[in-house]
Amino acid sequence: MSWESFVAVDAQGADYDLLIIGGGINGTGIARDAAGRGLKVLLVERDDLASHTSSSSTKLIHGGLRYLEMYKFRLVRESLAEREKLLDIAPHLISPMRFVMPLAKGMRPAWLIRLGLLMYDRIGGRSRLPRSHGVRLIGTRWGAGLKPIERGFVYSDGWVDDARLVVLNALDAKERGATIRTRTAFVGARRETDRWTAQLGDGSSVTARAIVNTAGPWVGQVLQDMPDARAERPPRLVKGSHIVVLRMFDGDHAYILQNDDKRIIFAIPYEGDFTLIGTTDKAFEGDPTNPMIDADETDYLCASVNRYFAKPITPADVVSSYSGVRPLFDDGADNASEVTRDYVLRLGTDQSPQLLSTFGGKITTYRRLAEHALALLAPFLPAMGVAWTDNAPLPGGNLPGSLDQFLASVRSRWPFLPAQMADRMAHAYGTRIDRVLGTASSIADLGEPFGEGLFAAEVIYLADQEWAQTAADILDRRTKLGMHGGEPLARKLEAYLDARKIRKSTVASVPG
Repeated sequence: MSWESFVAVDAQGADYDLLIIGGGINGTGIARDAAGRGLKVLLVERDDLASHTSSSSTKLIHGGLRYLEMYKFRLVRESLAEREKLLDIAPHLISPMRFVMPLAKGMRPAWLIRLGLLMYDRIGGRSRLPRSHGVRLIGTRWGAGLKPIERGFVYSDGWVDDARLVVLNALDAKERGATIRTRTAFVGARRETDRWTAQLGDGSSVTARAIVNTAGPWVGQVLQDMPDARAERPPRLVKGSHIVVLRMFDGDHAYILQNDDKRIIFAIPYEGDFTLIGTTDKAFEGDPTNPMIDADETDYLCASVNRYFAKPITPADVVSSYSGVRPLFDDGADNASEVTRDYVLRLGTDQSPQLLSTFGGKITTYRRLAEHALALLAPFLPAMGVAWTDNAPLPGGNLPGSLDQFLASVRSRWPFLPAQMADRMAHAYGTRIDRVLGTASSIADLGEPFGEGLFAAEVIYLADQEWAQTAADILDRRTKLGMHGGEPLARKLEAYLDARKIRKSTVASVPG
């Protein structure tokens, strides 16, 4: 399709201050921040929100303990400071978690780990989380499921439902005036006078003062579709894979396991019935749309766990897996594990600087990345408000008291809900749970049941308010119930969505 054939005007208004390409955590975080400062924002995402890298993380809000031995002190300090802010603004979605590091023979010496943990406790500033300490493992809850390893250390970090974090940022951005268009591809853009004119995959065109390229693994491809953009070194694509097995240990703590290759692997309680194990770091080439774990990665993760756990696992025990491709900034490191995880922001050319591309980054630092991005673009945008996202709750995060008090209030207000369903929905929606459950006084009031605690009332809310269009949108990203209900649940839900005539995408997934 030629440039001239794009003549339709965006129904929401053709001219924007900021066009954001990609609906992952960085794109939605920038959209939220910018909309809250009074800018007119359009975000386009070719697939569903968080449909690629941003839903394929290890689900941690953390400082990155291993980065200390790589001397990435600024990255750790910023990440730990952000961990505290995110615990404040999304207390329903982000939970403190304790991590146990067993001291196996031949790994890093105890004194070095203790020194690193002491720094980890303090480098980020004041924290509400418990500090690290040494523990005995044999015969205690900290050693649940492990081989006879005598001692270890315990420290604190956070856990998050990564895909819902993306959706909540998009939801807040929309409510502050941003336009969020999923299933809408970015095709290309040209610089014309003081505006970019961008082609979109639905046949429309829009103009914007500035463009932010947060297309993840496709960041380089987007630049190629913009003849006025500066040619950047392609991102270093690194695949990280995870496996899920039936629950391996009791307790709500996680394990951080050292390997001979100096990498670390996490074993984390996941969705009640499972243990999440990951991640790998493997150089990636090819199409990042649907990356898959390979046999070597599965064997590596199984072997990492078997070094420490009494009951070994094999590839046959894997009930699910997922992989994501991270677009890291190519800093010249030889090993994929050594490439910087810090984010890098690059403006366009001197003649056309109103373009910002993002490389790398961690889900933990998305909010700070957004602030930095807007600071760089400020000279090319209308006067905007000051930074504000550090203490403004995400949707549902304005809890009136503690999380435990809120959970108790949900069970009291809707006593007919099964306990597991009540807790899941309270964590997912926070104080907005009443928008899903409304005035329901019985389980029957929630409409058609699909299984695993999913009812029509929640499906309708997700479709009407959170851009969900397919069973995968709802089961894999919005609720994680696909882990429990499998194909039967997916088929039943798809039939309902078809009957309700909720539009579904037929295009391949790209930015996300």
